[in-house]
Amino acid sequence: QVHLEESGGGLVQPGGSLRLSCAPSRRTSNYNDMGWFRQAPGKERELVVAINWSGSNTYYGDSVKGRFTISRDNAKNTVYLQMNSLKPEDTAVYYCAAGTMITTQTMSVLYWGQGTQVTVSS
Repeated sequence: QVHLEESGGGLVQPGGSLRLSCAPSRRTSNYNDMGWFRQAPGKERELVVAINWSGSNTYYGDSVKGRFTISRDNAKNTVYLQMNSLKPEDTAVYYCAAGTMITTQTMSVLYWGQGTQVTVSS
């Protein structure tokens, strides 16, 4: 079992920035990709960003392109999500995930983080 430890959520004003972090408890061979999903009240959970182990391939949902950046530091075994120019519609619980991208837009998730709340409001 792999535990994904998340941190960095909170309350921010529109136009502000936040950085989320996700640190797996260990690296195993059964997942190569990591990403962040989000789920707003009354909506389905959606994949927002993803990155492969080497960092050579990334995925960004249309709603966050140009504003969010996913990166990873394998020496620290940590994945980061830098969120800039935040909008009220970015408000959601953000979940770190580890698994395998099975299409360019879909991840098969093996492990989930506990979720961290991001609220964008004035």
